[in-house]
Amino acid sequence: MKNNMIAIIIVVALVVGAGGFFAGMKYQESKSPAGRFGNFQGARNGNFEQRTQGVRPVNGEIISSDDKSITVKLQDGSSKIVLLNDTTTFSKSAEGSKSDLKTGEKVAVFGIENSDGTVTAQNVQLNPQFRRK
Repeated sequence: MKNNMIAIIIVVALVVGAGGFFAGMKYQESKSPAGRFGNFQGARNGNFEQRTQGVRPVNGEIISSDDKSITVKLQDGSSKIVLLNDTTTFSKSAEGSKSDLKTGEKVAVFGIENSDGTVTAQNVQLNPQFRRK
């Protein structure tokens, strides 16, 4: 009888422990930034990769620009063409505009990646501040 009671207590403790672990995992999942802001896979070669809805953040230095696009040199030495349109917003410490996009400026671009590899900008941030580890 005593052995049966010990076995039952051990089984109940394991079930309660497993349930608590599962509940803790679900709670942590609900608090993670990936659950709130998309599935960022981290910075690679100066780019942030996101696997939801084709959003593609790009950051680097403007190497050329015209009225409808900028070309951004990425930290790995490659470049990305970013298309600008009438709904693209521009920001810096103060309100910015398309005329602020000059060769040599640091930018962070957030937009939709197109099938040809270009990005249509939704927002361009001038001289962004990136945290370094």
